[in-house]
Amino acid sequence: MTRISPINPANATGSAQELLNGVQSKLGMIPNMMSTMANSPAVLDAYLKFSGALAAGGLSAKDRERIALAVGQANQCDYCLGAHTAIGKMVGLTSEQIRDARSVTAADAKSDAIVKLAAQLVEKRGLVSDDEVAAARRAGLGDGEIAEVVANTALNLLTNYFNHVAETDNDFPPAEPIDSPSSGGCHSETCGVA
Repeated sequence: MTRISPINPANATGSAQELLNGVQSKLGMIPNMMSTMANSPAVLDAYLKFSGALAAGGLSAKDRERIALAVGQANQCDYCLGAHTAIGKMVGLTSEQIRDARSVTAADAKSDAIVKLAAQLVEKRGLVSDDEVAAARRAGLGDGEIAEVVANTALNLLTNYFNHVAETDNDFPPAEPIDSPSSGGCHSETCGVA
């Protein structure tokens, strides 16, 4: 049972109504997380603007979804795992790539460094080491990409924590369970800490 009730779009007024209409127009639906965020139009607006700004950044849609999956797994956010499994498939990730991201790995070195850095940021609350940043650079990440990994991780922390507090009803198919030695977290032996 939800702890914060979603706003019924038919009953929304003012800014909440405008924002929810925009979501409906863009996505063809209003996910429960967004209708729940609409309790505070400022929160929904901030989420949409943050997400939109990062979508215009240098990281690919696939890598942004890999980050969302790694962070969602680390934080055990069932809502986000379901949503980003569906979105990941829409942007071209295979089931194996989705499972890999949740297990903090990827087949290519750059994407692998992206998910590892995101998981390290979550585990260490941003206090990553010089060696961890150097490992990301060795894999080909520039300063702008490192900055975007941090920002995308923060965006997903917002949604994970919001859904934990709200206990948002999941309107996406649930993500398949995975067996991960780190249970989705990033530990030195699984994140390739240099």
